[in-house]
Amino acid sequence: MNKKISLFSLVLLIVAAIDSIRNLPATAIFGSSLIFFFLLSAVIFLIPISLIAAEFTSRFSEKGGVFHWVRSAFGEKTALVAIWLQWINTMVWYPTILSFIAGTAAYLFDPALAQNKVFLVSVILTVFWGLTFLNLRGIHVSARINSVCGIVGLLIPMCFLILLGLIWIFLGKPVQIEFDVQNMLPTLAGSENWVSLVAIMASFLGMELAGVHVGDISNPQKNFPKAMGLSVIILLATMLFGALSIAVVIPENEIRLVDGIMQTFSQFFTAFNIPWFVPILTLLIITGSIGGMINWLLSPAKGLLQAAEHGFLPPFFCKKNRHDVPVRLLFIQGILVSLFCLVFTLMPSINAFYWFLTALSTELYMIMYVLLFASALKIGRPTEAFSYRIPRGTRRLACAMGLVGCIVTIIVGYFPPDSINAGSTVRYALLIACGNIVLISPAFFLCLYKKKTWLNKF
Repeated sequence: MNKKISLFSLVLLIVAAIDSIRNLPATAIFGSSLIFFFLLSAVIFLIPISLIAAEFTSRFSEKGGVFHWVRSAFGEKTALVAIWLQWINTMVWYPTILSFIAGTAAYLFDPALAQNKVFLVSVILTVFWGLTFLNLRGIHVSARINSVCGIVGLLIPMCFLILLGLIWIFLGKPVQIEFDVQNMLPTLAGSENWVSLVAIMASFLGMELAGVHVGDISNPQKNFPKAMGLSVIILLATMLFGALSIAVVIPENEIRLVDGIMQTFSQFFTAFNIPWFVPILTLLIITGSIGGMINWLLSPAKGLLQAAEHGFLPPFFCKKNRHDVPVRLLFIQGILVSLFCLVFTLMPSINAFYWFLTALSTELYMIMYVLLFASALKIGRPTEAFSYRIPRGTRRLACAMGLVGCIVTIIVGYFPPDSINAGSTVRYALLIACGNIVLISPAFFLCLYKKKTWLNKF
C-alpha cells in the first residue's frame, strides 16, 4: 500500500508548482505598481480559486481534478474542454520554464551561453526528458523529490533574494523604483498598467493542480483546505517581495526575462564582493525549478487520462504502468513539448516570444478557470456537512470575483507591454487570437471522436 501524501508534502507540492522564481523578472518590469497588482490579483483570483479548489476537493474526495469538477456541473463535453485547456496550456508553458533553467545553468559555465541557442536546446531537452522518465515512477516518488527541491531550491533562494534586496535598500544603494503613493497606485487608464495583471496572474496559475491526486492525499477533506490556506500566504509573501528585490536593483528596460534572476543575483554579489556565491546559488535555483516542474508534468497528464477513460481519446492513450502513470500520454506530451521548445529557441527575439508564450498560456488557463468558477456557481453550495465549505455569504462573491479576474486577464492579454518589442498591438492581438483558436480546436475534434465512436456501437 502506497504511503499517503502528508499535509507538509502537499503544501510543498502546491507551492513548488506555482511559486517559481522564474516568474519574478516578468513581474519586476512593472516597478512599484506591482504591489497594487499583486494585492488585486490575490483578491480577484488567488483567494477565490483557492477557496473553490478546497471546497471541490472536500466535496469530491474520491475523484478529484478539473475534469470531474466541471463534469459534475456541465457534463462530459464541457469537462473535456476544461481539462484540454489545462493540459495544452502546459505545452505552451514548458518552453518558458525550461529556457529559464537553461539560461540559469549558463551561469555555471559562461553567462554568455544564456544567449546561445545550441546550449539552450541541449539543456532544455535533457532536463525535460529526464523529468519525464522520473515521473514514470509515480506521484509518491515525485512528491518526495519535490519536497526536497521545494525547500532547498525554491524557498531558500527566494528568502535570500528578499534579504539581499532589504540589505541593498538599508545600505543606501541606488534604488530603481519609487515607493511613493503616485507610483504604487497606478493610473488604470493605460494599457501598460493593466498588462501587469497578465504577468502576475500567470504567477498564480495551478492552485487546483494537486486536486487530481486526491486519492493519494492523507485525509484530503481536511488537509487540502489547510494546504491551500498556507500556500496562499507563502506565495504572496515570496512573490511580492522577491519581485520588488529585482525591481530595486535592475532598471525595468534592462531586465531580461530568460536569465533576469541570475542577472539580479550577479549584480548583488558584485556589489557585495561575493561573486564566488554565483555557482552555488545557480545550482540551488536549478534544483528548485526542476522540482517545480514535476507536478506540472504529471498532474495535467493524469487529468487528460480521466477524459481518455471516458472515451474522448482512443484506448491506446489509456495505458498506465504499475505506478498508475499514463505512460503513453507522457511520451506524446514529451514529443510535443520538444517541438515547442525547438520553435521557441529558433525565434529571433527570445524576450518577445517568451512574453508571447506566457500571455498565450495564461489566456488558455484563464478560459479553463472561467469554466471552473461557472461550475462552482452551477452546482451551488454543498448541503452535506463536508469538512470544508466556503462560508455562505462569501461563496457567490468569491466566484464572481474569480470570474471578473479571469475575464479581465483574458482581455488585457491581447495587449503587449511597452517595455517588450512584440511588434504592433494589432499584429500581437491577432497572434494571440490565432494561438487560442488553434490550440483549443482539438478539444472539439475529441468530442466528435467520442460521438462517432458511440454511434458506431449501434
